[in-house]
Amino acid sequence: MRKTNKVFHLAIPCKDLDETAEFYQKLGCQLARRYDDRVTFDFFGDQVVCHLSPGNIDEKPKMYPRHYGVTFLDRDEYDKTLDYALREELPFFHEPMVRFEGRQEEHMTFFLIDPANNLLEFKYYHDPFMVY
Repeated sequence: MRKTNKVFHLAIPCKDLDETAEFYQKLGCQLARRYDDRVTFDFFGDQVVCHLSPGNIDEKPKMYPRHYGVTFLDRDEYDKTLDYALREELPFFHEPMVRFEGRQEEHMTFFLIDPANNLLEFKYYHDPFMVY
C-alpha cells in the first residue's frame, strides 16, 4: 500500500514543451518547474517530468504494454476527471469502457493521449481489493 510520505516519479519524452505544458495544465496538473529541456508537473500527487526528446516519440502508440495514469480509489473522483476531460475536449485515445465486466477485477477506464503520444489511463475498480 502507498505511504503518504512518498511521491512516485515518472520521466517521459515530449516533442514540444509549450504544447506539453498546455495539455497537462488543461488536465489539471500543476506546473512545478520548467527548464529549456523539460517540464515537471504535480500529476495527481505524483511527479511527471516531460523531457524534450522529439526523436523518441512513439508514432504508433498502443495501450499495451506502455501507458501510465491514475487508479482512483473514489468513484466520484473518477467521474469528475472523466467529466472534466470531456468538457475540456481533451484527446481520447480510447473512449470510456468497462473491462472484465462481471468479474471481481471489473473496472471503468478511459485513455487520453498527450501531444507526444504518451498514453494516460484513468480507472476505477468497483472492488478496492483489486487495486493492487
